Amino acid sequence: MDVTRVPVETTTRGPGGRTNAYLLGSDSALLVDPADSTDPLDDAVSDCAVTHVAVTHHHPDHVGAVATYADRCDATVWAHAAHADRFESTTGVSPDRTFRHGTTIDTDQGAVRVRGTPGHAPEHVTFECDAGAVVGDLAVAAGSVVVGGPDADMRAYLTSLRRVHAQNPEALYPGHGPTIEDARGTLERLVVHRIEREARILAAVESGAETIDEILDAAYDKDLGGVRDLARATVRCHLQKLAVEGDLVWDGDRAALA
Repeated sequence: MDVTRVPVETTTRGPGGRTNAYLLGSDSALLVDPADSTDPLDDAVSDCAVTHVAVTHHHPDHVGAVATYADRCDATVWAHAAHADRFESTTGVSPDRTFRHGTTIDTDQGAVRVRGTPGHAPEHVTFECDAGAVVGDLAVAAGSVVVGGPDADMRAYLTSLRRVHAQNPEALYPGHGPTIEDARGTLERLVVHRIEREARILAAVESGAETIDEILDAAYDKDLGGVRDLARATVRCHLQKLAVEGDLVWDGDRAALA
């Protein structure tokens, strides 16, 4: 299947300050994550017939032009069945159809299968085809994904990484940054990174750190200038996971060994 990546300038803290929109197919294509209406994306859309529009999740830097391209292309708009109301409130568009894990969306070049990959956001999905998987904010080529929003779930995120790894996709097409050719290697790297970070966080608590800032200072050995807020949010999600699993006690303000 043809996969066309179009980086779109948008308000994001992702790599390069851009969000990738994707076109899957050609004469009856699926448009994924139209973050904004731009000349490059207009040109890409004009070169094919877009019949479907969907998003990997509802964060603002992925949905900004859903309404624009749905109207311009007279396309079928898809949303997660369990989060359709949130999709409508975020995009201003009432979905025509809904999907769940396992739903297929037909294009001229074959079916695209939806895989539920919650964690970064509860409604997060990936779109799989024979060329690989459009993975939104599940993975990036370098560095790591922030799992720290108000609805983020670190346990679910790690499970999603492992599930996509098990599918052995041909390539990963991320929401930010370049295409990832070493799909399994990257997914393994991200799992290991999270496990290692979790171990450092637990060690910080064992050493007497209690608040997020104390834990953050002990668990990170690099300059967090400009991203400290994102690191704090991610630490919070790790603490919530460790608390659920019984490794420590976390009351939202202070951590202690269980």
